[in-house]
Amino acid sequence: MLHLSHQNIQAASIDPITGFPNRAACFNKISQLAKQPASEKRLTVIWIGLDRFKRVNESCGHQGGDLLIFQIASRLRDRTGHHTLWFRMAGDEFVHLSWAEDPDQTEKLASALLDEIGVPLALNNLTLHPTASLGIAAFEPGEFPHACLERADHAMQSAKRAGGNRIVTSGKELVPGRLGIRLAQDELQIENKLHLAIDHGKLHLQYQPIVAADGSLLSVEALMRCNSDQISPGEFIPIAEKTGLIIRLGEWSLLEGATFARRLQSAGQKSSVSINISRAQFSMPHFPQTLHAALLCANVAPEQVELELTESLFMDNSSIVQINLRATKDTGVRISIDDFGTGFSCLATLKDIHANKLKIDRAFVVALPHDRRAFSVVSAIARLGQDLGMLVVAEGVESREQADALLEAGVHAIQGYIFARPMPEDALLKWIRNRK
Repeated sequence: MLHLSHQNIQAASIDPITGFPNRAACFNKISQLAKQPASEKRLTVIWIGLDRFKRVNESCGHQGGDLLIFQIASRLRDRTGHHTLWFRMAGDEFVHLSWAEDPDQTEKLASALLDEIGVPLALNNLTLHPTASLGIAAFEPGEFPHACLERADHAMQSAKRAGGNRIVTSGKELVPGRLGIRLAQDELQIENKLHLAIDHGKLHLQYQPIVAADGSLLSVEALMRCNSDQISPGEFIPIAEKTGLIIRLGEWSLLEGATFARRLQSAGQKSSVSINISRAQFSMPHFPQTLHAALLCANVAPEQVELELTESLFMDNSSIVQINLRATKDTGVRISIDDFGTGFSCLATLKDIHANKLKIDRAFVVALPHDRRAFSVVSAIARLGQDLGMLVVAEGVESREQADALLEAGVHAIQGYIFARPMPEDALLKWIRNRK
């Protein structure tokens, strides 16, 4: 039978290259620390994984890799002090245990460690620029100690998947959503709420009037809203775009908007309904069929429907986008250039765009009427749009002074809170009757 002394066991727990205790010692130590009485300071874990360490082994051999590990470990020890708790968890991974008063203190330390690791070092006549991925986790009361270590490890792995050379705090790392897209925790919650909203009919459209210079109703823009837990469009639209759900939402919005356009037509209103179309939706090969189906199901005249596309889509020379642009024009549906002036506006491309409407982004509107440079830009856009046969609409108008400046600049129509906020269709129909 083999008998080991206390000194032999202690020596066996020390990594010979770094002098740090090993993985088993780390598990034992965090279990001991977790039993200490609660205080204002929280036990925190910083898990460090070197990026691209395998390439160092392949290029410099295992001896070169061991030398790199030794130098990095020396830097970490020197940065935090020789009496701090460092552990070597695997070939290129280290863990630091400490007590911190607040998360900012731990994040500052992690940032300093990341900078320390990134200092160039010489190895076998090569100058290396090492980087690392860091994961942070704070021990929660009642939590199993090893679970805290696992959370730090998962956060570090998330930092690696994001490209490395960064810090991720547990709870903020990217995790797979329903469609396999990696999302942050709060984004994942929004994605789940969005799925529930789709499944339970919690989505609806609101409509904002676009009023011509003579006071008549030119058209209304359909804007998507979600009743589930009051998720704002600014929250769920980016998640829908990231996960691909925007295509499903866009098809629903297209049918709903076309159906409302039919109701406006039946009520004797000649104004059209503008529907926002995302790049992902418009880049689908079957988009023309989707558009035809919406028009047929709604039984609406094509000229009562208008599609709002961002200017970058018109500049997309891919065959699918260009085919869909031609197919849309062939149906008789109107096309509007949305948010003009904020993207990569190209006058050479604009002359070839056969759009019916050009919408000036509110970024130019907020500076009016006092900013004469903004006024000059709006005037130039208005003249250009008019010469190209397009109606020019200004978005985000909130005051009478802004409206007067825009009309002076030659804008044909105005959209914004000065007339009405987005509203449900029943409220819009009432608003139209009252204006008459």
